[in-house]
Amino acid sequence: MAEFYLRDDLAVAELAAVPDAGELLRWAAAVAGQAAADDVYRDKEGRRTLRFEHGARGFFLKLHGGIGWGEIFKNLSQGRLPVVSAANEYRAVTALQRIGVDTLSVAAYACRGRNPAALQSMIVTDELVGTVSLEDYCANWAAQPPPFALRVRLLRKLADSARRMHAAGINHRDFYLCHFHLDESSLGRGPLRCYLIDLHRAQLRRCTPRRWRVKDLAGLYFSAMDCGLGRRDLLRFMRHYSAGGLRQALGEEAALWRQVEGRARALYRKGVPVEGVAPGRAGVATDAH
Repeated sequence: MAEFYLRDDLAVAELAAVPDAGELLRWAAAVAGQAAADDVYRDKEGRRTLRFEHGARGFFLKLHGGIGWGEIFKNLSQGRLPVVSAANEYRAVTALQRIGVDTLSVAAYACRGRNPAALQSMIVTDELVGTVSLEDYCANWAAQPPPFALRVRLLRKLADSARRMHAAGINHRDFYLCHFHLDESSLGRGPLRCYLIDLHRAQLRRCTPRRWRVKDLAGLYFSAMDCGLGRRDLLRFMRHYSAGGLRQALGEEAALWRQVEGRARALYRKGVPVEGVAPGRAGVATDAH
């Protein structure tokens, strides 16, 4: 089985006019092989993530080389679904774009093979320029609170993104502040742009199971616990996330929100790394997008 996508504006001389998945993968491997050490953000567990430039523009490449049955069985034994290719990220990005959630832009994608332990795949996304992760942007909020209007806009934006994502049957699995990148040029008038990244572990279904909604929402709350949020901030988020507003959130969905709070506080109390979280801090370290 093979599938691929190449955006028209990513004109690469090394590729044929109509390349196939194999040719795209060979090109991606060549790009990865020429990358300088400073441009490589990750190189383990069968996945290499790096930045490269083409036509005076920046891109990020994730090249999956097959994780092997050992890694698959290790993940399954730990109750985790293994990431075996770039397909998850490609489909999640496409799905989020359809429902109006700010996310990455895919320039190229290819996947080849049938054996899940040896799938060859890659995805190229545009570099996000002029953005800052919300983990960094909100880091000093507890000591230096932002203007009230800005705080409300960001809470509404995050709640809207989470609501749309879960309503469409998508769960992120690494839903933390650091995986939202704020376009600072949008802080003036007009819609706020905040891009959801690192979707390689995302899952797509017809309906998002409750436990995965809880996991995502608890992760987001956990990563924001040092940002000086008050009860009213949490209620605003709940109001805009729940389809029926605050009445539904505090009524039929009250148990869900109790689970979210309980899980988030448990993570915070543990003070142990969770997907790269530094002990004693709610912020979450991130893979490069």
